[in-house]
Amino acid sequence: MPRRPTSAPAASAPLAASFDPDAAATGDGLFGLDTRVEDAKLVVIPVPFDATTSYRPGTASGPAAVLEASKQVDLEDLQYGPIWKAGFAMLPIPKDIAALSKSARRAAEPVIAAGGAQPGNRSHAKALDAVNAASERVHGYVAREAERILDRGAIPALLGGDHASPFGLIAELSTRHPGMGILQIDAHADLREEFEGFRWSHASIFHNVMTRLPGVGRLVQVGIRDFGMREREFVEQSKGRVRCYYDQHLRDRQFAGGAKGSWSAICAEIVKALPREVYISFDIDGLTPDQCPHTGTPVPGGLSFAEMAHLLETLARSGKRVVGFDLCEVAPGPSGDWDANVGARALYKLLGCTLASHGMLR
Repeated sequence: MPRRPTSAPAASAPLAASFDPDAAATGDGLFGLDTRVEDAKLVVIPVPFDATTSYRPGTASGPAAVLEASKQVDLEDLQYGPIWKAGFAMLPIPKDIAALSKSARRAAEPVIAAGGAQPGNRSHAKALDAVNAASERVHGYVAREAERILDRGAIPALLGGDHASPFGLIAELSTRHPGMGILQIDAHADLREEFEGFRWSHASIFHNVMTRLPGVGRLVQVGIRDFGMREREFVEQSKGRVRCYYDQHLRDRQFAGGAKGSWSAICAEIVKALPREVYISFDIDGLTPDQCPHTGTPVPGGLSFAEMAHLLETLARSGKRVVGFDLCEVAPGPSGDWDANVGARALYKLLGCTLASHGMLR
């Protein structure tokens, strides 16, 4: 039977020894648990921010939706076992960031509707300044929370929000783990210098990372199927610092068959391309659109859930260490909670991969 949320109040102490993981969820925390942040070995930073998503908004509601849907997830995992035992928690969803998202989105919408900031348009210039300033405030919030988590020896993660949200986390981790690699699961390359005039656009996250954060050693992209000419040139001119596994190329290898065309072989190759320390950036639109129909910019193609899970397990068992991760662009639909259900299960796999890579499971 699925675990169902109740209205029981949150506990103020770590999980009791008598806790039954097969019972109905009684906690108010992530996955119905009540592990305290100060006791957690991994802490998730929720970022309800969505200012620049260009096709359709909604990802600011992702953290709350995933939190609620997570209470329906059974806690025993076939790949990792009882992930919950390692101890993880999520910070409270920040109301000030949610309010900032709404005001920044209002400022951005006229620019987005016009197809980007128009030269000489003063109102557009003012909007760009407001949105960029709001984005930088988000980066500061995330970086400060990440610093607190890291300083007490825990692992930081982030639940967005749009894909621009994790810049502050990646920046903080790259200073502590110089040379770290990033595994990006995504439909989009996100390598635009800016998009529609926004310096911190969701479409620019990895251009900003790769040009502003020298501590990042390599970016390995998986599932990419929407990209611009200059984004492709950025990859080709990176001298191997960016390696892109385009979705079509992955499928071509599988269609050709043979040992090198198996998904297991492909995953092993992807993981081999990463440095020893790895950050995972997972845009939910990296999955097939039936798994995330209401995400901001869905694209045909992509990884199945099982392919994603196998890739993460390959990384977890490789001997490499996951130093942090983000899950972004989950957007609940106008009715139902399919997107959030998929997002919650993707989050549990990310937790399992990360904790297993540190030897904290089984």
